[in-house]
Amino acid sequence: MRIHKKLLSLLTISIVLVNTTACSQRISALNDTLKLAFIGDKDTQLSEQQVNNIPYASIYARIDGIPQAFIVLALAEPKFTLTLPPTPAITELKWLSADKAMLVTINGRLVRTSNLLTGDLIAVESNEPDPILLGLHLDSTPKTWTRTIDWQPGYHFGYRVNSHFSFIAKENILINDTPTQALHYLESVSVDNLNIQYQNEFWLTPETGHVIKSRQKIAPNQPFIEITLLKPFAS
Repeated sequence: MRIHKKLLSLLTISIVLVNTTACSQRISALNDTLKLAFIGDKDTQLSEQQVNNIPYASIYARIDGIPQAFIVLALAEPKFTLTLPPTPAITELKWLSADKAMLVTINGRLVRTSNLLTGDLIAVESNEPDPILLGLHLDSTPKTWTRTIDWQPGYHFGYRVNSHFSFIAKENILINDTPTQALHYLESVSVDNLNIQYQNEFWLTPETGHVIKSRQKIAPNQPFIEITLLKPFAS
């Protein structure tokens, strides 16, 4: 029963009013919580017009077989790194549900989570820029990446993670029933200390390399989280 109640909480939209100050958005007011009364195994599905009528960036999110949830951006903040060479300007996007479960992304990459049922990604650290942030579609972008990650439950700190990216194909995918052209990339991930391998997937816009859809793990032995970008954040 505890699990069932937690999963239902993912079907809640928190509508957040934000006020842009300097280069970040800050929460200025919280509207009445809008609850989508989907009890059972049905996905949350909004029409294109409904998505467009909501004046906030938004995503669909699904955790391994759990019904799809519609989530609105709560906060966008600049992030400063010490990577060499310097990376482009980085903005962390924080997607918050009504029960305070949070997904934090940078150009579609999950970099932190909070209050998820199965466990949370606490930190990602690297001296190298994430190829996804640089743009996988560019020939100049490295196709390997090494970082360390911390996650819970348990005391999992400083695990070294290696990735290799490979181009799969140019595809047409559906974004809220709208055919959208995308570049499909596979990220082969290995955690040598645990002898664990898995594969993340990313779909990018051909012109900009921005992630519009992904299927990725936050940590070894955690479920996949699928994210579809419906309305992008406009800085």
